[in-house]
Amino acid sequence: MTATPLKLFTPLQVGPYTLSHRVVMAPLTRMRSDQPGDVPNDLMAEYYGQRASQGGLIVSEATTVAITGRGYLGAPGVYSDEQVAGWRKVVDAVHAKGGLIFLQLWHVGRVGHSDLTGGVPLVAPSAVRFKGVAFTGKGWVPVSPARALEIDEIPGVVEEYRRAAERGLAAGFDGVEIHAANGYLIDQFLQDGANKRTDAYGGPVENRYRLLDEVAEAVASAWGGDRVGVRISPAGEFNGMSDGDPEATFAFVADRLNRFGLAYLHVIEPRVKGSELVAEAMEPVASARLRRVFRGPLLAAGGFEPDDAESAIEEDDADMVAFGRHFIANPDLPERIRRGLPLNPYDRATFYGGDARGYTDYPFLAPPTLIAP
Repeated sequence: MTATPLKLFTPLQVGPYTLSHRVVMAPLTRMRSDQPGDVPNDLMAEYYGQRASQGGLIVSEATTVAITGRGYLGAPGVYSDEQVAGWRKVVDAVHAKGGLIFLQLWHVGRVGHSDLTGGVPLVAPSAVRFKGVAFTGKGWVPVSPARALEIDEIPGVVEEYRRAAERGLAAGFDGVEIHAANGYLIDQFLQDGANKRTDAYGGPVENRYRLLDEVAEAVASAWGGDRVGVRISPAGEFNGMSDGDPEATFAFVADRLNRFGLAYLHVIEPRVKGSELVAEAMEPVASARLRRVFRGPLLAAGGFEPDDAESAIEEDDADMVAFGRHFIANPDLPERIRRGLPLNPYDRATFYGGDARGYTDYPFLAPPTLIAP
């Protein structure tokens, strides 16, 4: 680890906000919300407050925009007044430390189970079966079959995102991020392995992009484009995703998103597939390519260590770097990186669900020892 990373700790303008450093907390599904109701709670407020820093950016865990978009028991929502009140506690805890927090908006599409949707069938761009699992009250179980959305139902999905964005505004967030990655609903529309439609939302990339464009326009109507981020996974195979020409698909996506004047584009590097690190010490690939076409700030994510995060900024492959596992285990991660200090190891067994263990009990740095004159 470098003793004094320089570029990671230089200011950056992100929409209307000036970040004091570029170490971003990635969206991390932890499944600790109150049940029933998917309501953010005091424990979550403590967790986010611990990880907030003056002028630092946090992206919230994936948050469902509607009950029909649920895929993991314990993941929070933003479709009820009670959820908004719960999120307000989280936002207040982050703001009390001088931090910023964006709300990540999520619909899982075919990656869910009807036990979580009140018995409503799952929806997807096409009825292409996904042979994965969802987390329900019965534990991890095979996902339910999904049906293809009818074209006249799509405006209703876009409206769910718009209402969720407005609720995020009411909760006091500083912005929102549209989750268009990791094989969830919007990504299912983007990639032709999951999207077999022959109407205006399928076929050529212009059509497969249409849902994301409509969602971004709806969300920006509530927030303004400069307080909206979008997350994509250009090399994503997680949740059964594939595309015939991913480089062309996501270059098109990044270019079209320029029209919104986004706060940032959040790019997951191919070194990570879902929650698994599959390659180490890989140079930024996706963010470096998209730098050619996207005109706003780029946030890179995917198994970064402090040294290669610094290199990504130095080499202008990205403007910010998101850390996941290290932020779980190190609530004071930016300060540890700034001072070149060792990082706590993370405990993967406590990542998803549970209580305070592996959540709010990781140690902070000891305060500096003062030497009397």
